[in-house]
Amino acid sequence: MRIAFFNNKGGVGKTSLVYHLAWMLSELGRRVVAVDLDPQANLTAMFVDEERLEHLWPDDGPRRSIAGALAPILRGTGDIGDPHIEEIDDRIGLLVGDLGLSRFEDRLSESWPKLHNRDEPSFRAMSAFSRLIDAAAGQHEAGIVLIDVGPNLGAINRAALIASEHVVVPLAPDLFSLQGLRNLGPTLREWRDRWQKALGDYTPPPDLRLPAGRMSPLGYVVMQHAVRLDRPVIWYGRWMARIPAAYREAVLDTPAPSAPDVEHDPHCLARLRHYRSLMPMAMEARRPMFLLKPADGAIGAHQDGVRECYKDFKALAERIVAAASSATAAAGAQRAASAAS
Repeated sequence: MRIAFFNNKGGVGKTSLVYHLAWMLSELGRRVVAVDLDPQANLTAMFVDEERLEHLWPDDGPRRSIAGALAPILRGTGDIGDPHIEEIDDRIGLLVGDLGLSRFEDRLSESWPKLHNRDEPSFRAMSAFSRLIDAAAGQHEAGIVLIDVGPNLGAINRAALIASEHVVVPLAPDLFSLQGLRNLGPTLREWRDRWQKALGDYTPPPDLRLPAGRMSPLGYVVMQHAVRLDRPVIWYGRWMARIPAAYREAVLDTPAPSAPDVEHDPHCLARLRHYRSLMPMAMEARRPMFLLKPADGAIGAHQDGVRECYKDFKALAERIVAAASSATAAAGAQRAASAAS
């Protein structure tokens, strides 16, 4: 299962969420590939220290990153190369991000309008992320792929979402996240419809495996939901109350005259705390917050926070996997019913 974490509003903790979920899924015995498709490469920086990055991003040789695997397409000399998988632990592999990925934006922008002409190079470019993810998941023997993308509606994110089966939306309880939802929902539907129409009009060559681009919404995660000191309580509660209806109307494209509150909303996958005191320790120790040890400074009350953090992320990881499995099964049943009819 491929799951993208996407909101065109930045600063909601999306990358930290992907990082911690990858570690928690590993804790639960799952093999995972984390994919950094944000040209800022923040997820890569969380997993890999600068000394190692110097080896992955050499100045005078092939880069062992997503951009490196895309180099033949960027040069116009061929198709994707073999992806490098950075082994983070026994169960976590990282498809390494790269600031050079931004150079692929123009190529993807040019390819999108050419799909209706059945242009094979355009289909190869638009499916490059998907095929790299396929290869990485196979190489790492991973059943779950977590995809981190940047906070925008640009061409790179369009190709990243086309490569995804499912989408989780991280949110903060503020006006900006709600506005981001209103932009995100219609855009996802437009991308899905245009890609699937292009697929219906095109017969790919045998060596070109194209993604379905389902982008099935799994739900949303409210990040940092403790009341912020710089925001009046009345405004915090007001934005929280609007999230369920806004998600239904914008992302699910369904009317929501009487949506439940966040606490009882089945589309709310979790409400995560800020964990203010643990995050600096985690960054210093280069490990997830819920695996901090006394040697990392997590002593006394901090150990209670570590245990609560573990419980929160374990529940979220299990819920996301269950929701993705259910959505995949439902989609398979729908395709079978369509084929039968």
